[in-house]
Amino acid sequence: MALPHPGAIRPAPDSPLAHSGCARLVGAGTAVPATSYSQQDVLDIFGIEDPRVRSVFLNSAIDRRYLTLPPEGPDGRRVAEEQGALLAKHREQGIDMGVRAVLACLKSAGAELSDIGYLCCVTSTGFLTPGFSALLIRELGMDRHTSRVDVVGMGCNAGLNALNAVNGWARTHPGELAVMVCVEACSAAYVFDGTMRTSVVNSLFGDGAAAVAVIADDPAARPGPAILKFTSCVIPEAVGAMRYDWDDDQGRFSFYLDPHVPYVVGAHAEIVVGKLLSGTGLRRADLAHWLVHSGGKKVIDSVRVNLGLTQYDVRHTTEVLRDYGNVSSGSFLFSYERLSSEGVALPGDYGLLMTMGPGSTIETALVRW
Repeated sequence: MALPHPGAIRPAPDSPLAHSGCARLVGAGTAVPATSYSQQDVLDIFGIEDPRVRSVFLNSAIDRRYLTLPPEGPDGRRVAEEQGALLAKHREQGIDMGVRAVLACLKSAGAELSDIGYLCCVTSTGFLTPGFSALLIRELGMDRHTSRVDVVGMGCNAGLNALNAVNGWARTHPGELAVMVCVEACSAAYVFDGTMRTSVVNSLFGDGAAAVAVIADDPAARPGPAILKFTSCVIPEAVGAMRYDWDDDQGRFSFYLDPHVPYVVGAHAEIVVGKLLSGTGLRRADLAHWLVHSGGKKVIDSVRVNLGLTQYDVRHTTEVLRDYGNVSSGSFLFSYERLSSEGVALPGDYGLLMTMGPGSTIETALVRW
């Protein structure tokens, strides 16, 4: 475990580590549906007997997930949802979870709805026009002049892609509050056809929303880690390794995960972290806190081994996977909320945020408490 180094590095005013003008994370909140299921529950509900599929579910390092399963038909079996029903689920669950996550985030930040000047909504589990930003502004009764943007379809890495844009807005509007909310009703993106391709996906993802508040103002007013730097790493040769596309046989969209994804991500993790720390004077050992996307047991293990991290370093990542499954773009914020509630981050501590997803892409951000 990397030990905290408060004050170990004193950045010059023009250093990428300097706090002057930086935006900070000042609050976070999460929300999930009312219903949760163990992996065994899901196997029983859908009557899955295939030993290969059962093994995927039961060896996933996931205990429970919050899901919105299809309703029961007259025969007691779950009905097959058409694409229209899935989109309706995406909208209804997304609005409900999004509203609750934003309100929880504002409470954490000690802020009000009227304080929000910019709302960024992230999702990959459906397509809506107008998007969640307009729908949440209406549902929450926010100021109609609130600036907004929707980031749609980027996948599990999208939370950091969007945070980069939110950070830019906050820095150019000092004193004004920006909120990003990742809304992922993954139950609206499932296909149940008994194949190993869909079974891997169905064993992994859960529903959830996570929001974070960002502001560039006096740190004494609202404390929180400063956002110092972002770095991306696109892996073009693996562009098709994670994709969400149309399944002609099922007549709906379906998500695909290549079995080699964990190894592709792990092999590039050191490269992107090196790029992030380049020019900062920091080493990996100077990073006290690691918040990695809960992409799956193999993904987490691959990243941990390639970066020389301990189980303790990624404890929040593995705990979120255990308790929620992969909640896509908002997973790293579920981990951030847990770290914040621990109260172990000290002034001067550095932390790294990492997400990965389609592209294939690894996104990172460097923060300092």
